[in-house]
Amino acid sequence: MVALSAAARALIERGALAHLSCVNPDGSPHVSCVWIGFDGDDLVFGSLGPWQKLRNLERDPRVVVSLESDTANEMGMTEYLVVQGTATVTHGGAPELLQRLAHVYLGPEVVFPPMADPPPGSVVRIAIEKVTGVGPWVD
Repeated sequence: MVALSAAARALIERGALAHLSCVNPDGSPHVSCVWIGFDGDDLVFGSLGPWQKLRNLERDPRVVVSLESDTANEMGMTEYLVVQGTATVTHGGAPELLQRLAHVYLGPEVVFPPMADPPPGSVVRIAIEKVTGVGPWVD
């Protein structure tokens, strides 16, 4: 397990949209945008439906998450963070996690999901194994 630096944590905590990459059954890549946050040192995201990304992660837990910063380095390149890890899917708990993440991504007064009785969905936990990219999170 690899711990993220304070700079990487700050990028995630301020609500940078994450691009989740996983592997389809035929070996092709699957990319989806997700809201992410933390549970301890693990990344977490929630999903209300039985989407392809969840089926992919249950079959093959390898994952890459990338986030773009709003900062450019001294060469003018936009900084970005790439996290490789292993995902674990747990059924249930998605509405509660999505409500917490909605306060970061949409604002403190938002109620999300915007429905009376949301499905339990799933929570995905990502154990971080490698950190790369361009920015203060890379040595």
